[in-house]
Amino acid sequence: MDGVKGYRRLIPSLTALVEFEAVARLRSFTNAARELGVTQAAVSRQIRLLEDLLGVRLLDRLHRKTTLTAEGDALYAVVSQALGKIAGVFDRLSTTGIDDEEVVLAATAAFSNFRLMPGLARLKRVLPNLRVRLTTTMFTGDLRHTEVDVEFRYGNGKWADGTSQRLFDERVFPVCSPAWKDEHGEPGSLAELANMTLIADDPTSEGWLTWEEWFRAVGAPPVKLKYGVRTSLYSDAVQAARLGQGVVLGWGRLLQEHLASGELVPLTNAVLPLSDAYYVVVPHGKAMSPTVQTLVELLRSADEAA
Repeated sequence: MDGVKGYRRLIPSLTALVEFEAVARLRSFTNAARELGVTQAAVSRQIRLLEDLLGVRLLDRLHRKTTLTAEGDALYAVVSQALGKIAGVFDRLSTTGIDDEEVVLAATAAFSNFRLMPGLARLKRVLPNLRVRLTTTMFTGDLRHTEVDVEFRYGNGKWADGTSQRLFDERVFPVCSPAWKDEHGEPGSLAELANMTLIADDPTSEGWLTWEEWFRAVGAPPVKLKYGVRTSLYSDAVQAARLGQGVVLGWGRLLQEHLASGELVPLTNAVLPLSDAYYVVVPHGKAMSPTVQTLVELLRSADEAA
């Protein structure tokens, strides 16, 4: 085909791209060399080769710190995604028929307790020999410096340390036990709800709503709220609501099994849809394995069935 350049002419060195991806992800020539099993000098030569070929500087080499230039950041975004897809195919082809696998997952305690554990139970029935290592996170970390295969996050889906895939959206509304609702009745207004016994938890995760924020968002700023129970963990707040100690903010996607079973029930029709959502995030340089993809599909199917 005349006039068409092959990949070999357009991309002179795949080795250079692989080593550039490692340096950009780890922000260190030394750590990249250690990961790749080569010398630091060899990595430096490959980066200089790329910069000479492109005619731009890709990395700023500072004392004990390496940062990406604008051009380097643009190249890294494409290279990491492409290498991740290639690695995913290799992983799928090379592990066909192998059912003894370990996956490292990260999630907040709330997502882990209410959504991930039930999903893992279903996954283990499909892959009984699967080994899972779960890391609990309080705040969004940096996947470039961990061994995590995938992290489940809540937010806008825009993170610099990985490629995100939307899992499902979220809505927040007041919930309580059926017995508590029978005893106290449904509030006739948001003002009446504000005077009921509320259960609160400390907002330790980004994007986590307080009762005050929820009332303001639905257009009814409360004067003063009455808390019957305050907890550090959302799971404890939910448990208090299940035991009939008051009303808790229900994150619908997290509590879908409690709502489906009738352990918890909505107290009012006031629902706050959120613009942020839950995402599955794969670190740059990695690909979503077939096992993790199966877990994601199980989580989605459970959500659709609810």
